[in-house]
Amino acid sequence: SSGINAEWPLRPGETFESGMNAFPGETSLIVGCARVFEGIGDQPKSIQAYRQSLVYDASCVEAIACIGTQHFYSDMPEIALRSFRRLLQMGVVNTEVYNNIGLCCYHAQQFDMAITCFERALEFSDKTNCADVWYNIGTVAVSTGDLTLAEHAFQLALIMDNNHAEAYNNLAVLMIRQDKAERARAYYLSAIATNPDLYEAHYNMSILSQQLGDLNTAFKEIRKALEIFPDHVDSKNIYDNLKQYFTML
Repeated sequence: SSGINAEWPLRPGETFESGMNAFPGETSLIVGCARVFEGIGDQPKSIQAYRQSLVYDASCVEAIACIGTQHFYSDMPEIALRSFRRLLQMGVVNTEVYNNIGLCCYHAQQFDMAITCFERALEFSDKTNCADVWYNIGTVAVSTGDLTLAEHAFQLALIMDNNHAEAYNNLAVLMIRQDKAERARAYYLSAIATNPDLYEAHYNMSILSQQLGDLNTAFKEIRKALEIFPDHVDSKNIYDNLKQYFTML
């Protein structure tokens, strides 16, 4: 048998740093070092390295994209938007860039612009990424109250990828709004079967099971949700209530 030393990413990191000292300004070495820091979860150092690479090569696509992504996941969509728009200006035109711009617009509450960007993303999409774009369109439609478009978009996402667990989950939520509990249950089961680690599906299935009077399933699903996401407050509350109920029997 063989094992992986937890310290091994530090060695290539040291090698890259030695190379950077020997060849200052070599972008490929700086980007390589940034990748190592990203791989070991040191995001601040990774972003610092990507920024340093842009000093020597302002057109480094990987650096611009990674900095934009970091801003997006740091709840700064407006700043992330600058990075992805810069990629467009550089001629990097593909589904991923338009999809990321659409997501930034969505989280910045620019819903009309988000839909426009997702439509452009669809123009460049293929079977590997089309489902995610339709899913994002559905998410925006839910936020704007266009539930007909949302349902249509999630269904198209599943046509493109019948293993899209999030689309199953969101379709189930829409079915609940239409008082179609059995269809919702079927969609939740599909979401769980497709991705057992999607805690939202377990949580939602627990709520629906309570409404249908199936408390055993409700308890089982909320326990699973907490196994995946132990800090989810609403799941904790449901678990405590159900546990108290079964204790009193």
